[in-house]
Amino acid sequence: MDSIFTKGLSRCEQELKKLAREGYWATSRSLRAQVYHQLIQQVACRLVTPDALVYRDIANRLFGKLSVSSHPLPEFLEGCSMPTYCLNLEGVMALKKILICVGNLFPDITYSPILPSLVALLLHYSEDEAQCFGNISRLIASNAPHTSYIDQSFLAHQASCMTFGDLANKHCPAAHKLIASTSENVFEVYSEWLSWLFHDLPFNYAIRVFDVYLLEGQKVLYRIALALLKQYRLSVTSAELEGTDIKADLQAFVQNIAEHVTVDKLLERAFGIRLFSRKEIWLLQMANRKALMERGINMVQSRQSFHLAVDMQNFSSTIVTAQEMRIIWSWIPERFSLFPPLLLFSTSEDGCSLQRGWWCRKKQHVCGAFLSSDWSERKKSGATSGFFGTGECFVFTVCPETERYEWVFIKKPELAKAVPRSRQRSPSPAPASLLSSSPEGRLSPFLAIRHFLLPSKTASMFMSGSREGIIIGGGGGQALSLDANLLWGRTEHCETFDNPPLCQENFKVQLLEVWGFQNA
Repeated sequence: MDSIFTKGLSRCEQELKKLAREGYWATSRSLRAQVYHQLIQQVACRLVTPDALVYRDIANRLFGKLSVSSHPLPEFLEGCSMPTYCLNLEGVMALKKILICVGNLFPDITYSPILPSLVALLLHYSEDEAQCFGNISRLIASNAPHTSYIDQSFLAHQASCMTFGDLANKHCPAAHKLIASTSENVFEVYSEWLSWLFHDLPFNYAIRVFDVYLLEGQKVLYRIALALLKQYRLSVTSAELEGTDIKADLQAFVQNIAEHVTVDKLLERAFGIRLFSRKEIWLLQMANRKALMERGINMVQSRQSFHLAVDMQNFSSTIVTAQEMRIIWSWIPERFSLFPPLLLFSTSEDGCSLQRGWWCRKKQHVCGAFLSSDWSERKKSGATSGFFGTGECFVFTVCPETERYEWVFIKKPELAKAVPRSRQRSPSPAPASLLSSSPEGRLSPFLAIRHFLLPSKTASMFMSGSREGIIIGGGGGQALSLDANLLWGRTEHCETFDNPPLCQENFKVQLLEVWGFQNA
């Protein structure tokens, strides 16, 4: 093992990842302690970062001969749990001292529920509390591009929860649908995703998660939490969850994970999930942060309670029930579902004409579509009959079955390749452009067509419209099409969404509603 470090971490990153994933250093405490310290010393961080010497000085000034209990914990831990992971009394005191010193030396931290767990785990493999403090400080002060180890504000924490919700929506559709149909607030369930890993998992599982986390950053946490969610779905049925607090049930499941899957098998399944790149996930988090800021969430507040689900009491539609809308709303990206649904157009109130409402999402029998781009986009290229939109669009049915049909490359990513940077038709969006207030600023950059080498243009025909009607999904057929009077439609299999006909192929529209959202 020593030889690996003498070569330099950069040359051995893949080898180290393999060792961490396989639990190579799980059998030796001293080996794991050595690995942790050396890995963390390689983390790129701010030039001035408190270390062990600083800790000894500040701890002596803060505590002297006083008891740690006489010092309150930092405000950023208000309402947060304090896992100790089998630390003895001396270890618990050291944990509190480190957290108090972090609060003094990192005043910008306003909310960080994961921090106590990370410190407690790290203490088990540190020479003393001063070394532990120095190492946790490097993780806090990390400034590696597109990488974050520890969320340090309520805004950042909520954005990561929303990002996990987006990933669960894509990678765990069965579990997501189950949660959406049984929980009043899907986001509230997903807001505990980090607690599953660093609070609820048993120590021997959590420390293996920590092994890979130090090497691969927050992206690996998303993988493992998704694997837990998939495993949970395998262990329960909809009937069993009737009247159950699914948030508490998930917590209990994770706490008893050893009854369902070994840690090696859990990690194997986690790394079998094909996620977007670290940069792409980071960009999605930035988009989610922007949406939260528009909702009034900021960097300095400790926490704020807000409800993201469909208002079951006040929701009204002539086509879908509140429960059905809750499921539909849970399918759309988190940064959109952050806002309550708003009825924009209804044939029962506004009449049947495209000239009365150029915002259309078709629904009947009951079927429909989510469109991620504004209809005004069709005019930007000068050709109003061409296709546009992004891979976040999807079509769905509600009745007789509730099913969603996403862009074919989300389900089968092997069909497309990422465009090399040198061949991209326009530069990758920088954070500034991503966080603009325009509709495009809300789009996931990795689902824009320019980022993919597609085998066929017919597999990226999302939406099109003109005075003659609208089309959603193309290539070999049209997933949904409506005439200009919104009276007649057609549905077929199409290559873009790889969907079956959503109802009988030719149909008459009985009712149509268009739902959107309005920023708070």
